[in-house]
Amino acid sequence: MAHFDENAKPFSHKWMNERLAVDTLKRVLSTEYWIPKNINFLWAMGMVLAATFGVLLISGIFLLMYYQPNTHLAFDSVNYTIMSEVGYGWLWRHVHAVGASVVFLIIYIHMFTGIYYGSYKRGRELIWLSGMLLFVLFSAEAFSGYMLPWGQMSYWAGMVITNLFSGGSLHANGLVEWIRGDYVPGQAFLNRFFMLHVLLVPLAIIGVIVLHFGTLRIPHVNNQEGEEFDFEESAEMYKAGDVKHSKVIPFSPVFLSKDIFVMGIYFIIFFYLVFYHFEFAMDPVNFDPANGLKTPTHIYPEWYFLWSYEILRPFSTNVGLIAFAFAQMIFFFLPFLDRSPNVAPAKRRGLFNLWFWALLIDMIVLTFMGKLPPEGIWSTVGFVAALTFIGLWILLPIITIKEKKL
Repeated sequence: MAHFDENAKPFSHKWMNERLAVDTLKRVLSTEYWIPKNINFLWAMGMVLAATFGVLLISGIFLLMYYQPNTHLAFDSVNYTIMSEVGYGWLWRHVHAVGASVVFLIIYIHMFTGIYYGSYKRGRELIWLSGMLLFVLFSAEAFSGYMLPWGQMSYWAGMVITNLFSGGSLHANGLVEWIRGDYVPGQAFLNRFFMLHVLLVPLAIIGVIVLHFGTLRIPHVNNQEGEEFDFEESAEMYKAGDVKHSKVIPFSPVFLSKDIFVMGIYFIIFFYLVFYHFEFAMDPVNFDPANGLKTPTHIYPEWYFLWSYEILRPFSTNVGLIAFAFAQMIFFFLPFLDRSPNVAPAKRRGLFNLWFWALLIDMIVLTFMGKLPPEGIWSTVGFVAALTFIGLWILLPIITIKEKKL
């Protein structure tokens, strides 16, 4: 039976510790959660992402106070009421729009950092899988939020993306109508995506963030050289005062202070964009009200989806859908496709280094091509880049299985 000190003052440290194990939580999650010394600022991107998600939640709550989820009122509630009538409404919208765009830049940096340093290998597979699940959830959150202003690009992007669920030659139009709640995007469609954006997907994201941090706790964070060492032994050295020779530092306050410094630099850039260059996060076409009878000249998603959109576009309908599905799922299989025994930065892994940079450059090319109309030379470049993406993933197990152990 638990023992409680009846003389402890309510809500004092001792009173709280007896009921919530505050000291144990602090030790397990903070002061004795050990981080390798041999890391750089890129390891702070996880905390930057968590902070940005917090900013998106807060700004979203303020926008929710005035947004009207109605096809006749949504556009004006965003572009007139919030932007013109509500005090500092324009600021909250800029913060939310810039945050929704910048968060994907940080996600891609975080993702490619993990690939470069092999942080998905040797017991860290669940870290990678939970991270990729977060990427999918953030994508769903971004797409559902993009529908809410009910502008031209919102409407037609929703039309195009939901059409993908017809399955090409399968003609699963019933599934598309079930998702939309109608034959075309309308009130039911807006209601559903509003509910997803403000409730279900954020709750799922919070849950998976907790899972993601949990998966980091046992195998510990990777380091720049992929070096294996005894965390417990290094931790004991640190606690004994031999800080110089210990290979680890505590998460709090040492590593956390470095995270906060990086976040400080990040938020300086973030708010510079909010006040001076917010327009990059807002498509001009979306400042026209949704009109189902007037198709935009060129329909395209936001920049962070352009690479996967360009993989879909150059092929026939059925092949394009298969290629698109391949692009969405293949990153989940990275820990199992990389057959190398080495956990080391890509620069030390020969052919894998070439593979990594080829993949990164190819995705950048796909992103640029996805924004351009599929005409002339751009159509050819996009087609070649899409084939290259697929080919690189087919090559990965072949080049890594022959990699010599370092």
